[in-house]
Amino acid sequence: MVKLRERLQARMPKWKAWLSRSLRPSSPVAQGAALCLLTFCVVLPLACHKLLYSYYYWRSLYLDSMSQAALQESWERGQEALRHWQAAPATPAPGFGQEVGRGESEREGVGLLVTVVTARREQGLQYHYLLQVALQLQGLLEACPGCAEVLVCNVEEVPRDHEDAELLKKRFRVEEKHGGREKPSPHVPNLFEKEKRDYVYCLKRGLELYQPRDVLMLEDDALPLDSLFPALRELQSRQFYRGALYVKLYHPERLQRYWNPEPCRILEWLGAGGLGSSLLCLLLARARGVAPRLGLEFLFLTLYLMLVCELAGRHYLLELRRLSPQLLSVSPATECCTPAMLYPRAAAERVAGYLSEVTCRKGHAKDTALYRAVRARPWERAYSVEPNLVRHIGAFSSVRASHPQPRIL
Repeated sequence: MVKLRERLQARMPKWKAWLSRSLRPSSPVAQGAALCLLTFCVVLPLACHKLLYSYYYWRSLYLDSMSQAALQESWERGQEALRHWQAAPATPAPGFGQEVGRGESEREGVGLLVTVVTARREQGLQYHYLLQVALQLQGLLEACPGCAEVLVCNVEEVPRDHEDAELLKKRFRVEEKHGGREKPSPHVPNLFEKEKRDYVYCLKRGLELYQPRDVLMLEDDALPLDSLFPALRELQSRQFYRGALYVKLYHPERLQRYWNPEPCRILEWLGAGGLGSSLLCLLLARARGVAPRLGLEFLFLTLYLMLVCELAGRHYLLELRRLSPQLLSVSPATECCTPAMLYPRAAAERVAGYLSEVTCRKGHAKDTALYRAVRARPWERAYSVEPNLVRHIGAFSSVRASHPQPRIL
Protein backbone atom coordinates (compact mmCIF):
# COMPACT_ATOMS: atom_id res chain seq x y z
CA MET A 1 0.00 0.00 0.00
CA VAL A 2 2.83 2.35 0.89
CA LYS A 3 4.66 1.53 -2.32
CA LEU A 4 1.49 2.18 -4.32
CA ARG A 5 1.09 5.63 -2.74
CA GLU A 6 4.73 6.48 -3.47
CA ARG A 7 4.26 5.46 -7.09
CA LEU A 8 1.14 7.62 -7.43
CA GLN A 9 2.93 10.59 -5.92
CA ALA A 10 5.87 10.08 -8.27
CA ARG A 11 3.53 10.18 -11.26
CA MET A 12 1.57 13.20 -9.93
CA PRO A 13 2.37 16.53 -11.63
CA LYS A 14 4.54 18.86 -9.55
CA TRP A 15 1.84 21.51 -9.14
CA LYS A 16 -0.64 18.95 -7.83
CA ALA A 17 1.92 17.65 -5.38
CA TRP A 18 2.62 21.22 -4.16
CA LEU A 19 -1.11 21.88 -3.85
CA SER A 20 -1.62 18.69 -1.91
CA ARG A 21 1.12 19.63 0.57
CA SER A 22 -0.14 23.21 0.85
CA LEU A 23 -3.68 22.16 1.76
CA ARG A 24 -2.61 20.20 4.80
CA PRO A 25 -3.75 21.93 8.04
CA SER A 26 -0.14 22.05 9.24
CA SER A 27 1.02 23.83 6.08
CA PRO A 28 2.05 27.52 6.44
CA VAL A 29 0.13 28.29 3.25
CA ALA A 30 -3.09 26.84 4.62
CA GLN A 31 -2.59 28.60 7.95
CA GLY A 32 -1.96 31.93 6.21
CA ALA A 33 -5.04 31.53 4.02
CA ALA A 34 -7.15 30.70 7.08
CA LEU A 35 -5.81 33.75 8.92
CA CYS A 36 -6.65 36.03 5.97
CA LEU A 37 -10.11 34.51 5.58
CA LEU A 38 -10.88 34.92 9.27
CA THR A 39 -9.48 38.48 9.44
CA PHE A 40 -10.83 40.01 6.24
CA CYS A 41 -14.14 38.16 6.01
CA VAL A 42 -15.17 37.84 9.66
CA VAL A 43 -13.24 39.91 12.22
CA LEU A 44 -12.80 43.21 10.36
CA PRO A 45 -16.36 43.31 8.93
CA LEU A 46 -17.77 42.77 12.42
CA ALA A 47 -15.41 45.27 14.07
CA CYS A 48 -15.44 48.02 11.41
CA HIS A 49 -18.90 48.10 9.84
CA LYS A 50 -19.79 51.21 11.90
CA LEU A 51 -16.48 53.02 11.39
CA LEU A 52 -17.15 55.90 9.02
CA TYR A 53 -13.74 55.91 7.33
CA SER A 54 -13.28 52.17 7.00
CA TYR A 55 -13.71 50.21 3.77
CA TYR A 56 -16.11 48.00 5.70
CA TYR A 57 -18.42 50.86 6.65
CA TRP A 58 -22.01 49.82 5.94
CA ARG A 59 -23.02 53.00 4.17
CA SER A 60 -26.56 52.05 3.17
CA LEU A 61 -27.43 51.03 6.73
CA TYR A 62 -25.78 53.71 8.86
CA LEU A 63 -25.02 56.82 6.80
CA ASP A 64 -28.42 58.50 7.04
CA SER A 65 -28.79 57.95 10.79
CA MET A 66 -25.21 59.05 11.52
CA SER A 67 -25.66 62.15 9.36
CA GLN A 68 -28.81 63.08 11.27
CA ALA A 69 -27.03 62.50 14.58
CA ALA A 70 -24.13 64.74 13.48
CA LEU A 71 -26.52 67.51 12.42
CA GLN A 72 -28.41 67.24 15.71
CA GLU A 73 -25.16 67.42 17.69
CA SER A 74 -24.06 70.49 15.72
CA TRP A 75 -27.44 72.16 16.22
CA GLU A 76 -27.25 71.58 19.98
CA ARG A 77 -23.72 73.03 20.12
CA GLY A 78 -24.92 76.00 18.08
CA GLN A 79 -27.84 76.68 20.39
CA GLU A 80 -25.61 76.37 23.45
CA ALA A 81 -23.13 78.82 21.90
CA LEU A 82 -25.95 81.24 21.02
CA ARG A 83 -27.24 81.24 24.60
CA HIS A 84 -23.71 81.73 25.91
CA TRP A 85 -22.90 84.74 23.72
CA GLN A 86 -26.30 86.34 24.24
CA ALA A 87 -25.78 86.19 28.01
CA ALA A 88 -22.09 87.17 27.93
CA PRO A 89 -21.23 90.59 29.39
CA ALA A 90 -19.84 93.22 27.06
CA THR A 91 -16.29 92.99 28.40
CA PRO A 92 -13.27 91.14 27.03
CA ALA A 93 -12.61 87.76 28.60
CA PRO A 94 -9.19 87.18 30.22
CA GLY A 95 -6.61 86.05 27.70
CA PHE A 96 -8.25 87.57 24.66
CA GLY A 97 -6.35 90.85 24.48
CA GLN A 98 -9.08 92.46 22.39
CA GLU A 99 -7.41 95.88 22.73
CA VAL A 100 -10.59 97.79 22.07
CA GLY A 101 -10.01 101.52 21.84
CA ARG A 102 -6.26 101.39 21.36
CA GLY A 103 -4.63 102.91 18.34
CA GLU A 104 -2.87 100.72 15.85
CA SER A 105 0.43 102.48 16.49
CA GLU A 106 0.21 101.55 20.19
CA ARG A 107 0.07 97.84 19.56
CA GLU A 108 3.15 95.74 19.80
CA GLY A 109 3.59 92.69 17.61
CA VAL A 110 1.87 89.60 18.99
CA GLY A 111 3.02 86.01 18.81
CA LEU A 112 0.05 84.27 17.22
CA LEU A 113 -2.98 85.87 15.64
CA VAL A 114 -6.06 83.71 15.06
CA THR A 115 -8.15 85.27 12.28
CA VAL A 116 -11.63 83.82 11.74
CA VAL A 117 -13.00 84.58 8.28
CA THR A 118 -16.79 84.64 8.34
CA ALA A 119 -19.81 85.45 6.20
CA ARG A 120 -23.51 84.97 6.66
CA ARG A 121 -24.74 81.64 5.32
CA GLU A 122 -28.03 81.41 3.50
CA GLN A 123 -28.38 77.82 4.64
CA GLY A 124 -27.69 76.48 8.10
CA LEU A 125 -28.19 79.72 10.04
CA GLN A 126 -29.57 77.78 12.99
CA TYR A 127 -26.26 75.95 13.49
CA HIS A 128 -24.35 79.16 14.36
CA TYR A 129 -20.98 77.84 13.21
CA LEU A 130 -19.16 81.08 14.02
CA LEU A 131 -20.49 81.11 17.57
CA GLN A 132 -19.41 77.50 18.05
CA VAL A 133 -15.88 78.32 16.93
CA ALA A 134 -15.76 81.44 19.13
CA LEU A 135 -16.93 79.51 22.18
CA GLN A 136 -14.30 76.85 21.62
CA LEU A 137 -11.59 79.49 21.22
CA GLN A 138 -12.71 81.09 24.45
CA GLY A 139 -12.24 77.82 26.29
CA LEU A 140 -8.82 77.22 24.77
CA LEU A 141 -7.60 80.73 25.58
CA GLU A 142 -8.91 80.62 29.13
CA ALA A 143 -6.83 77.45 29.57
CA CYS A 144 -3.84 79.13 27.88
CA PRO A 145 -3.94 82.89 28.59
CA GLY A 146 -1.91 84.95 26.18
CA CYS A 147 -1.42 82.14 23.68
CA ALA A 148 -3.05 84.13 20.89
CA GLU A 149 -5.01 87.18 19.85
CA VAL A 150 -8.33 86.69 18.06
CA LEU A 151 -9.68 88.72 15.15
CA VAL A 152 -13.10 88.04 13.62
CA CYS A 153 -13.17 89.20 10.00
CA ASN A 154 -16.72 89.80 8.77
CA VAL A 155 -16.78 89.87 4.96
CA GLU A 156 -20.55 90.16 4.60
CA GLU A 157 -21.46 92.96 2.17
CA VAL A 158 -24.00 94.31 4.66
CA PRO A 159 -22.13 93.63 7.93
CA ARG A 160 -25.09 94.01 10.27
CA ASP A 161 -26.89 91.23 8.40
CA HIS A 162 -24.39 88.81 9.90
CA GLU A 163 -26.04 88.61 13.30
CA ASP A 164 -23.59 86.13 14.81
CA ALA A 165 -20.64 88.41 14.03
CA GLU A 166 -22.54 91.37 15.48
CA LEU A 167 -23.11 89.37 18.66
CA LEU A 168 -19.37 88.78 19.09
CA LYS A 169 -18.46 92.47 19.00
CA LYS A 170 -18.80 92.78 22.75
CA ARG A 171 -15.98 90.26 23.30
CA PHE A 172 -13.80 90.27 20.17
CA ARG A 173 -12.46 92.77 17.74
CA VAL A 174 -14.64 92.34 14.63
CA GLU A 175 -13.15 93.78 11.46
CA GLU A 176 -15.70 94.51 8.71
CA LYS A 177 -14.42 94.39 5.16
CA HIS A 178 -17.14 96.66 3.86
CA GLY A 179 -16.90 99.09 6.75
CA GLY A 180 -20.62 99.42 7.35
CA ARG A 181 -21.39 100.24 3.72
CA GLU A 182 -24.68 98.76 2.57
CA LYS A 183 -23.86 99.15 -1.12
CA PRO A 184 -22.82 96.03 -3.01
CA SER A 185 -19.09 95.59 -3.50
CA PRO A 186 -17.51 95.94 -6.96
CA HIS A 187 -18.46 93.14 -9.31
CA VAL A 188 -16.49 89.91 -8.99
CA PRO A 189 -16.60 87.17 -11.65
CA ASN A 190 -17.87 84.39 -9.37
CA LEU A 191 -18.27 83.29 -5.76
CA PHE A 192 -14.92 81.47 -5.75
CA GLU A 193 -13.10 84.67 -6.69
CA LYS A 194 -15.06 86.56 -4.02
CA GLU A 195 -14.10 83.96 -1.42
CA LYS A 196 -10.43 84.33 -2.39
CA ARG A 197 -10.52 88.15 -2.24
CA ASP A 198 -12.22 88.03 1.15
CA TYR A 199 -9.55 85.63 2.41
CA VAL A 200 -6.71 87.83 1.16
CA TYR A 201 -8.30 90.92 2.71
CA CYS A 202 -8.61 89.25 6.13
CA LEU A 203 -5.07 87.90 5.98
CA LYS A 204 -3.59 91.31 5.11
CA ARG A 205 -5.78 93.20 7.57
CA GLY A 206 -4.70 90.97 10.44
CA LEU A 207 -1.06 91.57 9.55
CA GLU A 208 -1.62 95.35 9.50
CA LEU A 209 -3.49 95.50 12.79
CA TYR A 210 -1.45 93.17 14.98
CA GLN A 211 1.99 92.69 13.39
CA PRO A 212 1.94 89.02 14.47
CA ARG A 213 4.81 86.60 14.27
CA ASP A 214 2.45 83.87 12.99
CA VAL A 215 -1.08 83.86 11.62
CA LEU A 216 -3.63 81.08 11.96
CA MET A 217 -6.41 81.57 9.42
CA LEU A 218 -9.63 79.76 10.35
CA GLU A 219 -12.78 79.54 8.30
CA ASP A 220 -15.86 79.98 10.45
CA ASP A 221 -16.80 76.29 10.32
CA ALA A 222 -13.40 74.98 11.45
CA LEU A 223 -13.84 74.00 15.09
CA PRO A 224 -10.46 73.93 16.91
CA LEU A 225 -9.66 70.78 18.87
CA ASP A 226 -8.47 70.86 22.47
CA SER A 227 -4.92 70.01 21.39
CA LEU A 228 -4.61 73.03 19.07
CA PHE A 229 -2.27 75.34 20.98
CA PRO A 230 0.12 72.66 22.33
CA ALA A 231 0.33 71.27 18.80
CA LEU A 232 1.03 74.72 17.32
CA ARG A 233 3.83 75.32 19.83
CA GLU A 234 5.37 72.01 18.84
CA LEU A 235 5.15 72.83 15.12
CA GLN A 236 6.62 76.30 15.61
CA SER A 237 9.60 74.79 17.43
CA ARG A 238 10.52 72.46 14.56
CA GLN A 239 13.24 73.40 12.13
CA PHE A 240 11.11 73.09 8.98
CA TYR A 241 8.60 75.71 10.08
CA ARG A 242 10.54 78.95 9.48
CA GLY A 243 11.14 77.98 5.87
CA ALA A 244 7.52 77.01 5.22
CA LEU A 245 5.09 78.99 3.12
CA TYR A 246 2.19 77.48 5.03
CA VAL A 247 1.20 74.51 7.16
CA LYS A 248 -2.20 72.93 6.61
CA LEU A 249 -3.94 71.82 9.80
CA TYR A 250 -6.83 69.98 8.15
CA HIS A 251 -7.30 67.41 5.41
CA PRO A 252 -10.65 65.65 4.80
CA GLU A 253 -10.72 62.35 6.65
CA ARG A 254 -12.11 60.47 3.67
CA LEU A 255 -8.94 61.40 1.73
CA GLN A 256 -6.50 60.23 4.40
CA ARG A 257 -6.21 56.65 3.18
CA TYR A 258 -2.88 55.08 2.31
CA TRP A 259 -4.14 54.26 -1.18
CA ASN A 260 -3.63 57.79 -2.44
CA PRO A 261 -1.06 59.34 -4.77
CA GLU A 262 1.06 60.63 -1.89
CA PRO A 263 4.56 59.07 -1.87
CA CYS A 264 5.10 59.78 1.81
CA ARG A 265 1.99 57.80 2.70
CA ILE A 266 3.27 54.78 0.79
CA LEU A 267 6.47 54.94 2.82
CA GLU A 268 4.45 55.27 6.02
CA TRP A 269 2.31 52.30 4.95
CA LEU A 270 5.37 50.13 4.31
CA GLY A 271 6.84 51.24 7.62
CA ALA A 272 3.69 50.38 9.57
CA GLY A 273 3.56 46.92 7.98
CA GLY A 274 7.28 46.29 8.44
CA LEU A 275 7.32 47.40 12.09
CA GLY A 276 4.26 45.35 12.99
CA SER A 277 5.62 42.34 11.10
CA SER A 278 8.98 42.58 12.89
CA LEU A 279 7.27 42.57 16.28
CA LEU A 280 5.07 39.61 15.35
CA CYS A 281 8.03 37.63 13.98
CA LEU A 282 9.93 38.32 17.19
CA LEU A 283 7.03 37.14 19.33
CA LEU A 284 6.52 34.01 17.23
CA ALA A 285 10.21 33.19 17.36
CA ARG A 286 10.26 33.51 21.15
CA ALA A 287 7.16 31.33 21.42
CA ARG A 288 8.82 28.64 19.27
CA GLY A 289 12.15 28.98 21.03
CA VAL A 290 14.10 29.72 17.86
CA ALA A 291 16.02 32.69 16.52
CA PRO A 292 13.89 35.16 14.48
CA ARG A 293 14.42 35.05 10.72
CA LEU A 294 13.38 37.43 7.99
CA GLY A 295 11.90 35.43 5.14
CA LEU A 296 8.58 34.59 3.53
CA GLU A 297 6.85 34.73 6.91
CA PHE A 298 8.04 38.31 7.44
CA LEU A 299 6.93 39.30 3.93
CA PHE A 300 3.51 37.71 4.40
CA LEU A 301 2.91 39.39 7.76
CA THR A 302 4.02 42.76 6.36
CA LEU A 303 1.50 42.56 3.52
CA TYR A 304 -1.15 41.23 5.90
CA LEU A 305 -0.75 44.12 8.36
CA MET A 306 -0.65 46.68 5.54
CA LEU A 307 -4.02 45.40 4.34
CA VAL A 308 -5.42 45.47 7.88
CA CYS A 309 -4.33 49.10 8.34
CA GLU A 310 -5.79 50.21 5.01
CA LEU A 311 -9.10 48.35 5.23
CA ALA A 312 -9.74 49.23 8.87
CA GLY A 313 -8.97 52.89 8.14
CA ARG A 314 -5.75 54.90 8.33
CA HIS A 315 -7.72 57.69 10.02
CA TYR A 316 -8.08 55.61 13.17
CA LEU A 317 -4.39 54.74 13.22
CA LEU A 318 -3.58 58.46 12.97
CA GLU A 319 -5.64 59.13 16.10
CA LEU A 320 -2.94 57.37 18.15
CA ARG A 321 -0.66 60.32 17.36
CA ARG A 322 -2.82 62.54 19.57
CA LEU A 323 -1.17 60.99 22.60
CA SER A 324 1.56 63.63 22.35
CA PRO A 325 2.24 66.72 20.19
CA GLN A 326 5.69 65.25 19.47
CA LEU A 327 3.97 62.46 17.50
CA LEU A 328 2.42 64.82 14.96
CA SER A 329 3.20 63.79 11.40
CA VAL A 330 4.38 66.48 8.99
CA SER A 331 4.45 65.78 5.26
CA PRO A 332 4.37 67.76 1.98
CA ALA A 333 1.07 69.63 1.59
CA THR A 334 -1.85 68.19 -0.32
CA GLU A 335 -4.18 70.24 -2.51
CA CYS A 336 -7.50 70.19 -0.62
CA CYS A 337 -8.55 72.20 1.56
CA THR A 338 -8.09 75.45 3.56
CA PRO A 339 -10.30 75.50 6.71
CA ALA A 340 -7.23 75.98 8.92
CA MET A 341 -3.88 77.33 7.67
CA LEU A 342 -0.84 78.41 9.68
CA TYR A 343 1.46 81.06 8.15
CA PRO A 344 4.72 82.55 9.39
CA ARG A 345 4.49 86.33 8.98
CA ALA A 346 6.84 86.72 6.02
CA ALA A 347 5.18 83.81 4.28
CA ALA A 348 1.71 85.27 4.88
CA GLU A 349 2.68 88.38 2.94
CA ARG A 350 3.90 86.24 0.05
CA VAL A 351 0.71 84.14 0.11
CA ALA A 352 -1.41 87.28 -0.15
CA GLY A 353 0.63 88.30 -3.19
CA TYR A 354 0.42 84.89 -4.86
CA LEU A 355 -3.35 84.71 -4.45
CA SER A 356 -3.83 88.26 -5.70
CA GLU A 357 -2.15 87.31 -8.98
CA VAL A 358 -4.72 84.65 -9.94
CA THR A 359 -8.47 84.57 -10.60
CA CYS A 360 -10.39 81.77 -8.96
CA ARG A 361 -13.31 79.93 -10.52
CA LYS A 362 -15.16 76.65 -10.21
CA GLY A 363 -12.57 73.88 -10.24
CA HIS A 364 -9.84 76.36 -9.33
CA ALA A 365 -10.74 77.61 -5.87
CA LYS A 366 -8.27 79.25 -3.51
CA ASP A 367 -6.89 75.95 -2.20
CA THR A 368 -6.04 74.82 -5.72
CA ALA A 369 -4.62 78.24 -6.58
CA LEU A 370 -2.38 78.19 -3.52
CA TYR A 371 -1.22 74.63 -4.15
CA ARG A 372 -0.34 75.43 -7.77
CA ALA A 373 1.49 78.58 -6.67
CA VAL A 374 3.78 76.38 -4.57
CA ARG A 375 4.26 73.88 -7.40
CA ALA A 376 5.21 76.72 -9.77
CA ARG A 377 7.86 78.02 -7.34
CA PRO A 378 10.34 75.27 -6.45
CA TRP A 379 11.90 77.34 -3.68
CA GLU A 380 8.66 77.43 -1.68
CA ARG A 381 7.78 74.66 0.77
CA ALA A 382 4.33 73.82 2.09
CA TYR A 383 3.39 71.18 4.63
CA SER A 384 0.42 69.31 6.02
CA VAL A 385 -0.07 68.05 9.58
CA GLU A 386 -1.77 64.84 10.63
CA PRO A 387 -3.95 64.14 12.50
CA ASN A 388 -6.21 67.15 11.95
CA LEU A 389 -6.08 69.96 14.51
CA VAL A 390 -9.56 71.26 13.65
CA ARG A 391 -12.88 69.62 12.97
CA HIS A 392 -14.83 70.69 9.91
CA ILE A 393 -18.41 71.19 11.12
CA GLY A 394 -19.83 73.06 8.12
CA ALA A 395 -22.54 70.90 6.56
CA PHE A 396 -23.78 73.94 4.60
CA SER A 397 -21.35 75.78 2.34
CA SER A 398 -21.17 79.55 1.98
CA VAL A 399 -19.96 79.15 -1.64
CA ARG A 400 -21.77 76.15 -3.10
CA ALA A 401 -25.42 75.16 -2.92
CA SER A 402 -25.90 72.48 -0.27
CA HIS A 403 -28.34 69.61 -0.11
CA PRO A 404 -31.22 70.29 2.33
CA GLN A 405 -30.27 67.08 4.14
CA PRO A 406 -26.46 66.95 3.89
CA ARG A 407 -24.53 63.78 4.66
CA ILE A 408 -21.27 63.41 6.50
CA LEU A 409 -19.71 61.55 3.57
